[in-house]
Amino acid sequence: MAQSLFMTLKQQNPNVIIDVLTPEWSVPILERMPEVNKAIVMSLGHGRFDLKTRKLLGRELQKAHYSQSIILPNSWKSALIPWFANIPVRTGWKGEVRYFLLNDLRILNKQALPLMVQRFVSLAYDKSESYKEKNITASACPTPTIIANQNNIPYLLTKHNLATDKPVLLLCPGAEFGPAKQWPAKHYSAVAIAMIRHGWQVWIMGSAADKAIADDITSTVKNRDISNLCGETSLEEAVDLMSLASHVVSNDSGLMHIASALNRPLIALYGATSPKFTPPLSRTADVLSIEVDCGPCFKRQCPEKHHACMQNLTPDKVIAILSSQ
Repeated sequence: MAQSLFMTLKQQNPNVIIDVLTPEWSVPILERMPEVNKAIVMSLGHGRFDLKTRKLLGRELQKAHYSQSIILPNSWKSALIPWFANIPVRTGWKGEVRYFLLNDLRILNKQALPLMVQRFVSLAYDKSESYKEKNITASACPTPTIIANQNNIPYLLTKHNLATDKPVLLLCPGAEFGPAKQWPAKHYSAVAIAMIRHGWQVWIMGSAADKAIADDITSTVKNRDISNLCGETSLEEAVDLMSLASHVVSNDSGLMHIASALNRPLIALYGATSPKFTPPLSRTADVLSIEVDCGPCFKRQCPEKHHACMQNLTPDKVIAILSSQ
C-alpha cells in the first residue's frame, strides 16, 4: 500500500529520489517497485526500542542530506530516526503524541480517509496546498504494481519441481496476524479438490509457520497435482512464482497484497478484519466475506470460539468464481 504513495510522489515530481527505511524482510518487495531508488535496512526487531541503534542510524542518514521524510507508522519510536537524521521536513500523522518529532504534523480525519492507502497517499501532498481530503478517493489512488523477475522463473520451476502445463491455483492459507484471519483448512481442501477435477494444479504458498495448515490441506487432497511450498521459498522466490498463478485464493495477508500488486486474479477472504480498511488494491480482485453479529472483531483469536465469520464462508462461493474463469 505504501507503493501508492511512492507512485503519487513520482507523479508530482518524476525526478524525486525515493529511499525507503524498512525491515530486512520487505527488501525483496521494494526491489520490485520501480519507484524506489533503494531500500535501507532498519536492523531493529519488531517492537524493539533500542534508542542507541536508532540514534546511530539517524546520524548515518544525515550524510545523505534528505530533504523530507514521510513516516507511515503511527508509533512514537518510528519518528525518532528521521529526527536524529535532522531531516528538515518530517511528515506524518499525529499518532502517538509526536508533536516535537514531526514538524509537518497532520491530523487525521478518519471519515474522509477511511482506507489505509488513502491515508498514505494524502501524505504526498503539502498541507498548505488547496486540495481537499475528500478528493483522495480510493479510485484516485494509484494501483500498486510490482514487477516479477522473469529471469528467475525457469530456475525456480526446476528448484521446486514445478511445471506450468496446467493452470495454477495458488492458495495462501496463512495469516501472521493470527488464526482469526484464517479460512479453515477443510474449505481450502474442498476448493483444491474441485479445481484439480477441473484440470488445474494447486500450489500452496506461505512461511514455515504456515506449513501445518498446508499439510492439513494436502493430506486431505491426496493428489500429485498439489504442491506445498510453505517454508520452501524466500520472499523474492514467492513473488516471482506467484506471477505465474492463474488465480490466487488468500486470507487477508501480506501475500494477498502481493498477489494484488502482481495483478493476479484474486479471491480475498475476510473474516476478523475488514476490506473497508485494507482491501486488495486491484481491479482483478473479488472480496468475499459474510456478516456476523460479532464482526469484524479485529482480534487474533475468535473471542466467541466459533469462528463463524470464516467457518460459514463456504467453499462453494469460491468454487463458483473459479469455475467461471
